[in-house]
Amino acid sequence: MNYISIHNNQSIALKDIPEHAYTMFMETNIALMKGNPARHCVNYFGYSAADKIKLICCIADDDLHEIFVSSTVVDKGYQLPSFTAKNHNFEKFEREIHENFGVKYSDHPWLKPMRYAHNRADKNEKIENYPFYQVESEELHEVGVGPIHAGVIEPGHFRFICNGEQIMHLEIQLGYQHRGIEQLFIQKKKLLERTTLAENIAGDTTVGHTTAFVNLWESLCGYTPDRSLQFSRTLALELERMAIHTGDLAAICADIAYQLGNSVYGRLRTPIVNYFQEWGGNRLAKGLIRAGKINYPFSEELATRLNTVLNTYEPDFEEITKKFFKLPSALSRMEKTGVVSYEQIYEIGTVGMAARMNGLCRDIRFSHPHDMYGSSIVHTPIIKHHGDVYSRAQIRREEIRQSMTYARKLITEVPEFKKPENFTLNPGKGMFAISLVEGWRGEICHCAITDQEGDLMVYKVKDPSHHNWMALAQAVRSNEISDFPICNKSFNLSYCGHDL
Repeated sequence: MNYISIHNNQSIALKDIPEHAYTMFMETNIALMKGNPARHCVNYFGYSAADKIKLICCIADDDLHEIFVSSTVVDKGYQLPSFTAKNHNFEKFEREIHENFGVKYSDHPWLKPMRYAHNRADKNEKIENYPFYQVESEELHEVGVGPIHAGVIEPGHFRFICNGEQIMHLEIQLGYQHRGIEQLFIQKKKLLERTTLAENIAGDTTVGHTTAFVNLWESLCGYTPDRSLQFSRTLALELERMAIHTGDLAAICADIAYQLGNSVYGRLRTPIVNYFQEWGGNRLAKGLIRAGKINYPFSEELATRLNTVLNTYEPDFEEITKKFFKLPSALSRMEKTGVVSYEQIYEIGTVGMAARMNGLCRDIRFSHPHDMYGSSIVHTPIIKHHGDVYSRAQIRREEIRQSMTYARKLITEVPEFKKPENFTLNPGKGMFAISLVEGWRGEICHCAITDQEGDLMVYKVKDPSHHNWMALAQAVRSNEISDFPICNKSFNLSYCGHDL
């Protein structure tokens, strides 16, 4: 077989991943993806292997709940045909491989830099020389926004080409902030240091990325978490989803000048994040998720307190939601604004909410379940079919209600928590592992490879924003430039999750 089939949170020997000549490797993965919406690329990355580059591609089958993994080895200076010329899902993956390792592609449609990472292959590529798309026309004009923005938004540059107020094209340039997260996973040797790195990949997705890391680490170490650990991770994921979705509804209200909605939704986010403080001592849930243990066991008292928080939250949420989603002035700003078609999201390869907004079912809780999804929580994805701001707002509304239902179900049977043990989790030698988690924004993917001593040799992080920034660029086309803020907030993509 041209690939090995594995499941989410499974480790295998690196040597068991089939290795092919590049042409067969490309043909295999393109064929796996062709005409099948249930399959998509969850990760495609490279790493240095002696004086060559080893490429590993992971294609998920959402119907079979499997992940197909294959590999190839290529010379650093050799020019290759691109996957992207045949399937645009691979566009950013190949740009990253090109930028990191200098791999050249003969037919990639636009092989421009992606992140300007410190360890990029060509240091002559500088962010100030970014090759923006340009149109020569006396009728069109350019509008540049950022990278420095008002308020607390992260740095990113948006270059609009407009005909009057109408947006014809938007190019999103990121790469202004770098912490070298993936390299730090290799450099740091203590588990606590690596867990702290995972907590800080994206500040609004602390639970999502940390859960991906600990699930992957436990898989590498052959450790099976008990029900209490899975309970904590599942509950924390749903509370994080509630908190961020509520805050995003507040932001959408702010961008259409609906001040009541902005105030009420903003206030309602607070008790959810404050509950994390009560549970684990941090409002963003830092310190809560740990491999092989939890330092803040969930208790019946915490269950009673969470039930009170939810019972207080729900009536106010429903009251403001009823007003907001029936307000004609709000609906006029959301409906048919920022539309992305099914064909576009399928071609781009969007994930999470940015896929489910127009009929493409991408939800790891359903397709590759982890922790208590698929057992205690039988998840049904929320799917909409118009691909506009209104669809994205509706998904948030309904997922908040769904998360409340899941949380209440979980706390009816609080498992017994063991006292945290002081033991060492040692990864296997020469292993490959993959972990998929459905964060509130969408599919998170962490991959790791250990060397023959059992230490990390490669660590690869993919935030859902990797897939979804292009959907925002497509969403604003033919809209007025004044609609950009609400389109942007309706996606709420991560800058730091992209730049790493």
